[in-house]
Amino acid sequence: MTDLPGIVITGASGRMGQMLVKGISAHDKARLVGCVERAGHAWVGRDIGECMGGAPLGVTVTDDPLEAFSRAQAVIDFTAPAATVEFAALAAQARAVHVIGTTGLEAAHIAKIDAAARHAVIVRAGNMSLGVNLLVRLTQKIAAALDADWDIEVVEAHHRMKVDAPSGTALMLGRAAAEGRGVALDDAMVSGRDGITGARERGAIGFSAIRGGDIVGEHDVIFAADGERVVLRHLATDRAIFARGAIRAALWGQGQKPGHYDMMDVLGL
Repeated sequence: MTDLPGIVITGASGRMGQMLVKGISAHDKARLVGCVERAGHAWVGRDIGECMGGAPLGVTVTDDPLEAFSRAQAVIDFTAPAATVEFAALAAQARAVHVIGTTGLEAAHIAKIDAAARHAVIVRAGNMSLGVNLLVRLTQKIAAALDADWDIEVVEAHHRMKVDAPSGTALMLGRAAAEGRGVALDDAMVSGRDGITGARERGAIGFSAIRGGDIVGEHDVIFAADGERVVLRHLATDRAIFARGAIRAALWGQGQKPGHYDMMDVLGL
């Protein structure tokens, strides 16, 4: 067991954190070696298994990420942008693969992550599921095949607690559509329509966000022309799909050269 890659989970008390703890604990090719939470969190100093209402797992939650990372071959991180940037530098220092599922990252955050990727493997994606990454590739291909007479809308729905919009996955899909058309998403993106907006501009890529209940994640890419529509859809009903993808990325990263990768690299797409 001790020769299996050791993985640390950041934000261990969160929804994804707990899902990842369960997934790694049951995995036959990885082992859980650390769990990180912010200083002052009630779980710090306690066994993660007991914190989650189960049997002890022999892993104590810590607020010292560098100490935890130093014992690991990989770090899986679904937290917040500022924390992720800090973790990227520390994971690079520890030469651990850093798998990033954090969304809401801005250009300044990504620049710092790129700097860390010069020294270690980083796998970053707005969505870790196989189905979504296939949807991204299909979106790019269809956008390339259809001209700007086809309007593109990305519609996403998530649970009421999600704090960023559009979702990271929606932005992945929008970028794929923009790449297919040979344009920059920043130039084509229209989000948050309200009031008298005027007619839709030709070539725009629109975004709509829905928040409510416990929706795990739903994404539609709509290609609409006069008289017909093409709709691509992905529905996530279980967060375990994201955990499985993240663990797969952490294992794939072992032995790779330092660099900034995504799930397309992991899945060979």
